[in-house]
Amino acid sequence: MVDHVLALAATWTAWDGTPAHVDDRVHTPHKAVRRVADHLVDHLAELEARLVGECPLPDHWHASATTTPADLAAFTQEDLDEARSRLGRLARIWANRLSALTEEQLDHSPGDGWTFRQLAFHLTGSTYYADAVGDLGGTP
Repeated sequence: MVDHVLALAATWTAWDGTPAHVDDRVHTPHKAVRRVADHLVDHLAELEARLVGECPLPDHWHASATTTPADLAAFTQEDLDEARSRLGRLARIWANRLSALTEEQLDHSPGDGWTFRQLAFHLTGSTYYADAVGDLGGTP
């Protein structure tokens, strides 16, 4: 998922500042990166809490309904570099955590909610925000 998002993000330096309107939401490059990172963090926090027998904290993100002034900023090469670092590290943390779990833990996870394997598959398909911005035809 992160590779897919970053491949699209490599084209976002060509963004002309016009937000994409998809479904009932507004999408921009910065918002897509923010929402993908938030999604990874939310589910990682859920996984970690459940592993130690805690109830996951509810999230208080404003989610995709809110577009901040920062979301509307130009998406520069520096922003792309930051996205690569941020999302790449989050993907690595997820890969490390999942590889440390047993098959039993993956399929019969403690607490309420999806199994950890289901969470992982959910995240692999979580490209909605990046897909909403799309490929802007820049040079990857």
